[in-house]
Amino acid sequence: MTPKTGLATALVAAVVAAIVSAATILVIWRTAPGVVDAPSASLQENEVVDIVRNYLTENPEILVEMTTELDKRQQQEQAALQEKVISDSADALFRSPLAFAAGNPNGDVTVVEFFDYNCGYCKRAMPDVVKLIDNDGQVRFVFKELPIFGEESEDAAKGALAANKQGKYFEMHQKLFTAPGKANKDKVLRVANEIGLDVPQLEKDMESEEVQQALDEARELAQKLGLQGTPLYLIGDRTIPGAPEDLYDQLVENVAEVRKNGCKATC
Repeated sequence: MTPKTGLATALVAAVVAAIVSAATILVIWRTAPGVVDAPSASLQENEVVDIVRNYLTENPEILVEMTTELDKRQQQEQAALQEKVISDSADALFRSPLAFAAGNPNGDVTVVEFFDYNCGYCKRAMPDVVKLIDNDGQVRFVFKELPIFGEESEDAAKGALAANKQGKYFEMHQKLFTAPGKANKDKVLRVANEIGLDVPQLEKDMESEEVQQALDEARELAQKLGLQGTPLYLIGDRTIPGAPEDLYDQLVENVAEVRKNGCKATC
Protein backbone atom coordinates (compact mmCIF):
# COMPACT_ATOMS: atom_id res chain seq x y z
CA MET A 1 0.00 0.00 0.00
CA THR A 2 1.38 3.41 -0.97
CA PRO A 3 1.22 6.40 1.42
CA LYS A 4 -1.31 8.05 -0.87
CA THR A 5 -3.48 4.92 -0.99
CA GLY A 6 -3.27 4.60 2.76
CA LEU A 7 -4.26 8.22 3.16
CA ALA A 8 -7.24 7.77 0.87
CA THR A 9 -8.31 4.61 2.69
CA ALA A 10 -8.05 6.34 6.05
CA LEU A 11 -10.01 9.28 4.73
CA VAL A 12 -12.82 7.11 3.41
CA ALA A 13 -12.94 5.28 6.72
CA ALA A 14 -13.16 8.60 8.52
CA VAL A 15 -16.00 9.71 6.27
CA VAL A 16 -17.90 6.49 6.88
CA ALA A 17 -17.42 6.88 10.62
CA ALA A 18 -18.63 10.47 10.48
CA ILE A 19 -21.75 9.95 8.42
CA VAL A 20 -23.81 9.04 11.46
CA SER A 21 -23.07 12.38 13.10
CA ALA A 22 -25.34 15.39 13.01
CA ALA A 23 -22.47 17.50 11.73
CA THR A 24 -22.24 15.47 8.55
CA ILE A 25 -25.94 15.84 7.85
CA LEU A 26 -25.69 19.55 8.51
CA VAL A 27 -22.92 19.87 5.91
CA ILE A 28 -25.08 18.07 3.36
CA TRP A 29 -28.09 20.28 4.10
CA ARG A 30 -25.94 23.39 3.61
CA THR A 31 -23.88 22.32 0.60
CA ALA A 32 -26.28 20.07 -1.30
CA PRO A 33 -29.75 21.64 -1.41
CA GLY A 34 -32.41 19.15 -2.35
CA VAL A 35 -30.57 16.11 -1.08
CA VAL A 36 -32.49 16.42 2.18
CA ASP A 37 -35.52 18.67 2.37
CA ALA A 38 -35.19 19.72 5.98
CA PRO A 39 -33.58 18.60 9.24
CA SER A 40 -35.54 15.93 10.97
CA ALA A 41 -34.97 14.37 14.33
CA SER A 42 -36.76 11.28 13.08
CA LEU A 43 -34.02 10.27 10.64
CA GLN A 44 -32.67 6.84 11.48
CA GLU A 45 -29.02 5.85 11.30
CA ASN A 46 -29.51 3.70 8.21
CA GLU A 47 -31.26 6.59 6.48
CA VAL A 48 -28.34 8.87 7.27
CA VAL A 49 -25.93 6.28 5.88
CA ASP A 50 -27.94 5.91 2.68
CA ILE A 51 -28.19 9.67 2.17
CA VAL A 52 -24.48 10.24 2.54
CA ARG A 53 -23.50 7.16 0.55
CA ASN A 54 -25.75 8.19 -2.32
CA TYR A 55 -24.44 11.74 -2.30
CA LEU A 56 -20.80 10.64 -2.27
CA THR A 57 -21.47 8.07 -4.99
CA GLU A 58 -22.99 10.74 -7.20
CA ASN A 59 -20.18 13.20 -6.36
CA PRO A 60 -17.00 11.09 -5.93
CA GLU A 61 -14.80 14.06 -6.76
CA ILE A 62 -15.49 15.27 -3.22
CA LEU A 63 -13.33 12.44 -1.84
CA VAL A 64 -10.50 13.40 -4.19
CA GLU A 65 -10.78 17.02 -3.10
CA MET A 66 -10.84 15.98 0.56
CA THR A 67 -7.79 13.73 0.10
CA THR A 68 -5.88 16.50 -1.66
CA GLU A 69 -6.76 19.08 0.96
CA LEU A 70 -5.93 16.73 3.84
CA ASP A 71 -2.59 15.88 2.23
CA LYS A 72 -1.84 19.58 1.78
CA ARG A 73 -2.68 20.41 5.38
CA GLN A 74 -0.63 17.52 6.73
CA GLN A 75 2.37 18.63 4.68
CA GLN A 76 1.97 22.18 5.97
CA GLU A 77 1.70 20.96 9.56
CA GLN A 78 4.75 18.71 9.12
CA ALA A 79 6.75 21.57 7.58
CA ALA A 80 5.81 23.90 10.44
CA LEU A 81 6.74 21.25 13.00
CA GLN A 82 10.08 20.57 11.33
CA GLU A 83 10.89 24.28 11.10
CA LYS A 84 10.31 24.68 14.84
CA VAL A 85 12.33 21.57 15.69
CA ILE A 86 15.19 22.73 13.47
CA SER A 87 15.24 26.10 15.18
CA ASP A 88 14.95 24.65 18.71
CA SER A 89 17.54 21.91 18.06
CA ALA A 90 19.93 23.79 15.77
CA ASP A 91 23.04 23.10 17.85
CA ALA A 92 22.40 19.34 18.04
CA LEU A 93 21.52 19.17 14.34
CA PHE A 94 24.24 21.32 12.82
CA ARG A 95 27.00 21.65 15.41
CA SER A 96 27.04 18.52 17.54
CA PRO A 97 30.57 17.32 18.38
CA LEU A 98 29.19 13.77 18.27
CA ALA A 99 28.56 13.80 14.50
CA PHE A 100 31.14 13.71 11.74
CA ALA A 101 31.22 16.69 9.36
CA ALA A 102 32.81 16.55 5.91
CA GLY A 103 33.62 19.39 3.56
CA ASN A 104 34.54 22.86 4.73
CA PRO A 105 34.55 23.02 8.57
CA ASN A 106 33.82 26.75 8.27
CA GLY A 107 31.34 26.42 5.42
CA ASP A 108 28.62 29.00 4.96
CA VAL A 109 25.84 26.39 4.49
CA THR A 110 25.46 23.19 6.50
CA VAL A 111 23.69 20.15 5.08
CA VAL A 112 22.60 17.31 7.38
CA GLU A 113 21.79 13.77 6.27
CA PHE A 114 19.96 11.14 8.32
CA PHE A 115 20.71 7.70 6.87
CA ASP A 116 21.00 3.95 7.41
CA TYR A 117 23.80 1.90 5.86
CA ASN A 118 21.30 -0.79 4.81
CA CYS A 119 18.93 1.70 3.20
CA GLY A 120 18.88 1.23 -0.58
CA TYR A 121 17.85 4.83 -1.19
CA CYS A 122 20.71 6.09 0.99
CA LYS A 123 23.12 3.94 -1.01
CA ARG A 124 21.78 5.33 -4.28
CA ALA A 125 22.10 8.88 -2.97
CA MET A 126 25.66 8.57 -1.68
CA PRO A 127 27.41 9.55 -4.95
CA ASP A 128 25.33 12.76 -5.08
CA VAL A 129 26.40 13.58 -1.53
CA VAL A 130 30.07 13.06 -2.38
CA LYS A 131 29.64 15.10 -5.56
CA LEU A 132 28.19 18.03 -3.60
CA ILE A 133 31.05 17.94 -1.09
CA ASP A 134 33.63 17.76 -3.88
CA ASN A 135 32.07 20.48 -6.04
CA ASP A 136 31.10 23.08 -3.43
CA GLY A 137 34.02 24.17 -1.30
CA GLN A 138 31.80 26.19 1.00
CA VAL A 139 29.46 23.37 2.09
CA ARG A 140 29.76 21.66 5.44
CA PHE A 141 28.08 18.24 5.44
CA VAL A 142 27.00 16.56 8.70
CA PHE A 143 26.25 12.82 8.86
CA LYS A 144 23.65 11.49 11.29
CA GLU A 145 23.58 7.70 11.64
CA LEU A 146 20.01 6.52 12.07
CA PRO A 147 20.05 2.69 12.05
CA ILE A 148 16.37 1.90 11.53
CA PHE A 149 16.87 -1.53 9.95
CA GLY A 150 17.87 -3.43 13.04
CA GLU A 151 20.96 -4.70 14.84
CA GLU A 152 23.14 -5.09 11.75
CA SER A 153 22.53 -1.48 10.76
CA GLU A 154 23.34 -0.40 14.30
CA ASP A 155 26.63 -2.29 14.21
CA ALA A 156 27.49 -0.60 10.91
CA ALA A 157 26.69 2.81 12.36
CA LYS A 158 28.82 2.10 15.41
CA GLY A 159 31.67 1.02 13.14
CA ALA A 160 31.60 4.28 11.19
CA LEU A 161 31.46 6.40 14.34
CA ALA A 162 34.31 4.38 15.87
CA ALA A 163 36.36 4.83 12.69
CA ASN A 164 36.08 8.57 13.22
CA LYS A 165 38.22 8.19 16.33
CA GLN A 166 41.03 7.00 14.04
CA GLY A 167 40.42 9.69 11.44
CA LYS A 168 38.86 7.35 8.87
CA TYR A 169 35.14 8.04 9.13
CA PHE A 170 34.55 9.11 5.54
CA GLU A 171 36.49 6.19 4.10
CA MET A 172 34.50 3.77 6.25
CA HIS A 173 31.25 5.55 5.42
CA GLN A 174 31.70 5.23 1.66
CA LYS A 175 32.89 1.63 1.73
CA LEU A 176 29.99 0.51 3.93
CA PHE A 177 27.76 1.63 1.05
CA THR A 178 29.87 0.51 -1.89
CA ALA A 179 31.60 -2.70 -0.77
CA PRO A 180 29.70 -5.95 -1.47
CA GLY A 181 27.44 -7.43 1.16
CA LYS A 182 25.04 -6.25 3.81
CA ALA A 183 26.28 -3.61 6.22
CA ASN A 184 26.94 -5.34 9.54
CA LYS A 185 29.77 -5.91 12.01
CA ASP A 186 31.56 -8.42 9.77
CA LYS A 187 31.62 -5.89 6.97
CA VAL A 188 32.83 -3.18 9.35
CA LEU A 189 35.77 -5.33 10.45
CA ARG A 190 36.60 -6.32 6.87
CA VAL A 191 36.57 -2.69 5.71
CA ALA A 192 38.56 -1.67 8.79
CA ASN A 193 41.36 -4.02 7.72
CA GLU A 194 41.24 -2.71 4.16
CA ILE A 195 41.65 0.93 5.18
CA GLY A 196 44.34 0.24 7.77
CA LEU A 197 42.50 0.75 11.05
CA ASP A 198 43.51 -0.67 14.42
CA VAL A 199 40.74 -3.29 14.50
CA PRO A 200 40.87 -4.24 18.22
CA GLN A 201 40.70 -0.55 19.13
CA LEU A 202 37.83 -0.06 16.67
CA GLU A 203 35.84 -2.87 18.28
CA LYS A 204 36.44 -1.32 21.68
CA ASP A 205 35.39 2.13 20.49
CA MET A 206 32.23 0.72 18.88
CA GLU A 207 30.94 0.01 22.40
CA SER A 208 32.00 3.35 23.83
CA GLU A 209 29.65 5.75 25.56
CA GLU A 210 30.42 8.49 23.05
CA VAL A 211 29.32 6.33 20.10
CA GLN A 212 26.11 5.40 21.88
CA GLN A 213 25.45 9.06 22.67
CA ALA A 214 25.78 9.91 18.98
CA LEU A 215 23.21 7.27 18.05
CA ASP A 216 20.85 8.35 20.83
CA GLU A 217 21.13 11.99 19.78
CA ALA A 218 20.30 11.17 16.15
CA ARG A 219 17.30 9.05 17.16
CA GLU A 220 15.94 11.78 19.40
CA LEU A 221 16.31 14.40 16.66
CA ALA A 222 14.67 12.11 14.10
CA GLN A 223 11.74 11.52 16.44
CA LYS A 224 11.29 15.25 17.01
CA LEU A 225 11.38 15.87 13.26
CA GLY A 226 8.74 13.21 12.67
CA LEU A 227 11.11 11.39 10.34
CA GLN A 228 9.36 8.41 8.72
CA GLY A 229 12.31 6.88 6.87
CA THR A 230 15.75 7.45 5.46
CA PRO A 231 17.34 9.37 3.95
CA LEU A 232 16.33 12.87 5.02
CA TYR A 233 18.36 15.94 4.08
CA LEU A 234 18.29 19.25 5.89
CA ILE A 235 19.78 22.17 4.00
CA GLY A 236 19.59 24.82 6.66
CA ASP A 237 15.88 24.73 7.45
CA ARG A 238 14.88 23.31 4.06
CA THR A 239 14.23 19.59 3.78
CA ILE A 240 14.48 16.94 1.08
CA PRO A 241 12.89 13.62 2.08
CA GLY A 242 14.03 10.47 0.34
CA ALA A 243 16.39 10.20 -2.62
CA PRO A 244 14.75 11.73 -5.71
CA GLU A 245 16.36 11.12 -9.08
CA ASP A 246 17.44 14.77 -9.22
CA LEU A 247 18.79 14.82 -5.66
CA TYR A 248 22.06 16.51 -6.60
CA ASP A 249 20.24 19.31 -8.43
CA GLN A 250 17.86 19.77 -5.49
CA LEU A 251 20.75 19.91 -3.04
CA VAL A 252 22.56 22.51 -5.16
CA GLU A 253 19.39 24.58 -5.54
CA ASN A 254 18.61 24.54 -1.82
CA VAL A 255 22.20 25.34 -0.87
CA ALA A 256 22.06 28.34 -3.20
CA GLU A 257 18.78 29.51 -1.67
CA VAL A 258 20.09 29.27 1.89
CA ARG A 259 23.34 30.94 0.86
CA LYS A 260 21.39 33.82 -0.66
CA ASN A 261 18.45 34.19 1.74
CA GLY A 262 19.53 32.51 4.96
CA CYS A 263 17.27 30.39 7.12
CA LYS A 264 13.77 31.27 8.25
CA ALA A 265 14.55 29.51 11.51
CA THR A 266 17.81 29.28 13.45
CA CYS A 267 20.26 27.00 11.67
